[in-house]
Amino acid sequence: MRGRLRLLVAATTSAVVLAFLIPLLLLVRQLASDRATAGALQDSQQVALYAATGATPDQIAPVIAGLTAGSRRQISVVLPDGTVVGAPLGNDPNIAAAQQGNAFSRQLGASLAQYVPAVSADHTLVVRTLVPQSELHKGVNRASITIIGLGLALMAGALLTADRLARSFSAPFHDLADAADRMREGHLDLRVPQEGLPEAVAVGRALNRLAARVEELLVAERDAVADLSHRLRTPVTALRLDADGVHDPETSERLRDHVAHLERTIDAIVADARRPIRATVTATCDAAAVVRERAQFWSALAEDQGRTFSVDLPRRRVPAGIDAVELADVVDVLIDNVFAHTPDGVRFAVSVEEVPGKGVAVTVSDAGPGLPSQDVVARGASGGGGTGLGLDIALRAATASRGSLELGRSPLGGARVRVLLGRPRG
Repeated sequence: MRGRLRLLVAATTSAVVLAFLIPLLLLVRQLASDRATAGALQDSQQVALYAATGATPDQIAPVIAGLTAGSRRQISVVLPDGTVVGAPLGNDPNIAAAQQGNAFSRQLGASLAQYVPAVSADHTLVVRTLVPQSELHKGVNRASITIIGLGLALMAGALLTADRLARSFSAPFHDLADAADRMREGHLDLRVPQEGLPEAVAVGRALNRLAARVEELLVAERDAVADLSHRLRTPVTALRLDADGVHDPETSERLRDHVAHLERTIDAIVADARRPIRATVTATCDAAAVVRERAQFWSALAEDQGRTFSVDLPRRRVPAGIDAVELADVVDVLIDNVFAHTPDGVRFAVSVEEVPGKGVAVTVSDAGPGLPSQDVVARGASGGGGTGLGLDIALRAATASRGSLELGRSPLGGARVRVLLGRPRG
C-alpha cells in the first residue's frame, strides 16, 4: 500500500510540477530576451538622439563607451557621410534599409541587431545595437536552476507527506498481521488495539472476537478431555483390582504392567490437556531419545511374541518440532499397529533420520501382509478391525509440526509408515 501510494503521489505531483515548470521556464527565457531587447532599443534611441544634435564622432564615442560598459552589446553609429563610430559594422546589408527611415530588428547569426534611424531635414544617420545571445539569455540559467530546485523540493515534500500518510494507513494492518502471527504461535490471550482506519478497527475487532472464541473452544475441549480422562480412572482402578486377583503370577504381573501403562497414558492426557497453548505450538524434543525409550518399552512384548526388531537411531541429539509426550504417543501407535495387525513372530524395524531442509523422519516398517489400502489413514477407517484412529493420530501430530505422513511398502515386505516431523519453531 505504501509503495503504491508513493507512486501515485509521485506521478501526480510530477505531472502538476511539469505543467507549471515548463511554461515558467519558457516565460523566464522570453522575459530575459525581452529585457535585453528593450535595453538595446533604449540605448540605440539615446545614441540616435544625441548624434542627431550634430555631435561629432569624438563626442559620440564616449557616449557609446559608457552605454556598453559592463556588457557585451556593440553599438555602431553610421553618420550621413558614411563614417562609422563605435563597433565596426562589417558587411551589413540592413544599413541601407534603415537609412530609408525604418526602425526594425534583425537576427544576425546568434545575435539580435536593433536598427534605429535618426532622420533630419537634410540627412539620416543610423544606430545599430548588436545584442549577443549571452545577453539575450543572461540570468536564465540561474533562474532555471532555482525553479527546477523548487520543483524537486516540492516533489520531495509531497513524497515525504505521502509516505507518512501511507504509513498511518498501513501501520494498523501491520499490527494486525503481527498479532495474527503471535496468535498462531499460541498467544490467544493477545488482543489487537482497535485504532486507526475504520476498516482496520473492524478487522481488529473481528480478530479479537475470533481469538476469544478459539480460546473458549480450546478451554472447553481440554476440560472435556480432562474430564473424560478423570472418569477413566474408575474402570482402571477396577482393572488393577482384577489384575491383583489373578492367581498366575506371570499373567498378573503382565496385567499390572498394562494397567500401569494405561494409567501413565491417562496422566499424560490430563497433563497435555492442562498445558498452555503456547507449549504445544513451540514444543520441541529429542526425537532419537524418545524413540529409543519407547523401543525399550516395547522390547519386552516383542520378546514374548518372538518378534525380532531393529532400532536405527542417530547417536547425536535430533531436535524435532513436537512435544516428547506427543511423539511418544505416535511411536506407541505405530508399534502397536504392528503388534495388532501382524502375526506373532513377524519382525519390524524402527528408525530415525534427519532429512536435510525438511526435518526429522520417524519410520516404522514390518514384514507383515502390508496395508490393506491408503484409506486407512482416514479417521475411523480401518482394514484390520481396529478403531482407525492410530494413523490419524500420527497424521495430526505430523501436520501440527509442519510435517507429513507417508505410507508405502517396506524393504521387509510389509507396511512402511514414515512420519516426517518439522524442525522446532525458532
